[in-house]
Amino acid sequence: MTHDHSHHHEVGDHRGRLAVAFGITTAILVAQGIGAVLTGSLALLVDTVHVLTDAAGLGIALSAATLALRPPTARRTWGFRRAEVLAALVQAGVLLAVGVYVLVEGVQRLFEPPEIQARELVVFGVIGLVGNIVSLLVLAGGRSSSFNMRAAFLEVVNDALGSVAVIVAAVVIATTGWLQADAVAGLLIGLLILPRALRLLRETASVLLETTPPGLDLDEVRRHLLGVDHVLAVHDLHASLIATGLPVLSAHVVVDTGCFADGHAPQILDELQQCVGSHFDVAHTTFQLEPVAHGEHEDYGHP
Repeated sequence: MTHDHSHHHEVGDHRGRLAVAFGITTAILVAQGIGAVLTGSLALLVDTVHVLTDAAGLGIALSAATLALRPPTARRTWGFRRAEVLAALVQAGVLLAVGVYVLVEGVQRLFEPPEIQARELVVFGVIGLVGNIVSLLVLAGGRSSSFNMRAAFLEVVNDALGSVAVIVAAVVIATTGWLQADAVAGLLIGLLILPRALRLLRETASVLLETTPPGLDLDEVRRHLLGVDHVLAVHDLHASLIATGLPVLSAHVVVDTGCFADGHAPQILDELQQCVGSHFDVAHTTFQLEPVAHGEHEDYGHP
């Protein structure tokens, strides 16, 4: 017997905030791309690529917020939620490549720094920072409402730090003539990018490999399920993450044979669902109730 019980969580619609932030970030991307070509700055070039990935991140957040409102279909029972993970995996690959490039190019420029247009670099750095501040103000009101919004807010915070590094490098070059400041700023931005790229790569790979969601201890889940009346054993216990904030769990639960005769099985299903939902905040669960003798018909091991 299978019980698939799901809850619909009402969340605020923050698509307007995300759309404004996405539009501003895209405008910054275009402006800084032009600036990187005109000034020849490595720091601005790296920050432009950083902004590109963050614009993609905001676009993913906006798409996720939109797709979350669409009901599932018979063809796509989870909708397009995994698209978020695939896009994030691509982002991680791009960030990793850019980070490695920056480290190599930055070291070379420390010894052979090119001419940098410091005044123009300041202008484009300030444009980026002002845009970042406006985006932060737009997103600030909803950043605590969901993981999606918090991630979007942090995307813009990272952009703001990159803009600050560009401005500082431009000021140093303009006031001291030390051209290596651009390479140093580029290396610092690269060092900010690499840990983020590796973390994003690890998180997305874990989702695609259907690793147990972070913070969910299956041994603890098993212990709680075994505490439900009439439950004798739990096997084939699995948990994975469909997309951000969407964990799923399934298990085969062995119960007293008499529960199927006296009609007690539906009550056990409700108790199992309530147990997992209240203790572990997992709303999407599937439980298969089995009598003790059913194990003789299964020819595979029980994790």
